[in-house]
Amino acid sequence: MLDRIAGFFRLIGRTITRWVSLLAAWAFWPFLAAHGWYQRRTWMIRIPIIALAALLAVLYAYFFWQTQVWSNFNPSFVDQYRLSERKVPAGQELPVAGGAAPGAKTCQRSAIVDVAADLTDFNVNQNAWISSMLLYRLGLFGIDWDHTPFLDNKASFQRGVNQAARRTSAELVDTLGRVRGTSGINNDLQNARGNLQFDEYSWYFGLNPFGPKTPTPSYYRSAIGSLRKFNADLASCNAVFDGRADNLIQFIDRIANDLGGTSDMLAERSENHNRGWFDTRADDRFWFAYGQLYAYYAILSAAQSDFSQVVAERNLGAIWSGTTKQFQAALRIQPAIISNGREDGWIMPSHLATMGFYILRVRSNLVEMRSVLDR
Repeated sequence: MLDRIAGFFRLIGRTITRWVSLLAAWAFWPFLAAHGWYQRRTWMIRIPIIALAALLAVLYAYFFWQTQVWSNFNPSFVDQYRLSERKVPAGQELPVAGGAAPGAKTCQRSAIVDVAADLTDFNVNQNAWISSMLLYRLGLFGIDWDHTPFLDNKASFQRGVNQAARRTSAELVDTLGRVRGTSGINNDLQNARGNLQFDEYSWYFGLNPFGPKTPTPSYYRSAIGSLRKFNADLASCNAVFDGRADNLIQFIDRIANDLGGTSDMLAERSENHNRGWFDTRADDRFWFAYGQLYAYYAILSAAQSDFSQVVAERNLGAIWSGTTKQFQAALRIQPAIISNGREDGWIMPSHLATMGFYILRVRSNLVEMRSVLDR
């Protein structure tokens, strides 16, 4: 009996070994064939090939490093602004400090603008912008990295952060950075919005249209400069931040709608593609949503400071605090491998459903905030 059992397991072992050997032969035969071809060439041909192989090795090493190392990633980075210490809403004149020169007029900077600029700086200066890197564009043997389970999480996260920065820049131009109906659009905010709307995948050269291009990070860096210039003008009382309640209502509305779209995206993937750890697009959806929450957590914390007078007048402190806690709870979810299993499954978890749950909780708090402001 024991001999039969042992023979059965030996058979299984031999079968597995045979299939692994066939798979390895299929995977490596192009390289073996290329090696045979290479050995028959002269050094005039070998040297350029060696140089190209060395260049690719360096590029892939750099690409791997940039996709795996998230410099200065910190879900609690908003704490560094010490927003609770700000006593004056954005755009309003600051009290003259002791010893200041007479007539030296200064106004409060916008925390929203500071955060939007810093989030973009985090994306393109503190880290490489992955989505427009040449090797990311080329994909894995021609397959889009987003369609693989490898090396695309950081790119999706960055695009989620950028989505929030884009939405914020649009609201700054249309409502927050001007007195509606009585002032023109601020040129710096307009430039920032235009640059942040630029294609996320642009490299130095493109096919449509054919020819050289300005890469995506250059546009986003220009947006950072425009946002910082606006805040410098605001601090010297030469720009406008309109901190009215109706502007805050519209800002919260836009964010809630943005998060609602992301929740729908997660729900569609969770319901129709629940293949557990084998759903290669689940990680893209998860980290895009995470990036949005990462950015909106900081932006809404900044908005509480910029609209501190409205928040106090409408008694929004408790609701805002609850929303902050929902953001913090969502940002604590950082699984090493994203699984998109069935919601009632018991082996593979459903990380998309979990993230969608937290997004809906945040959104419900924003809707409640909006209803209080609208009374």
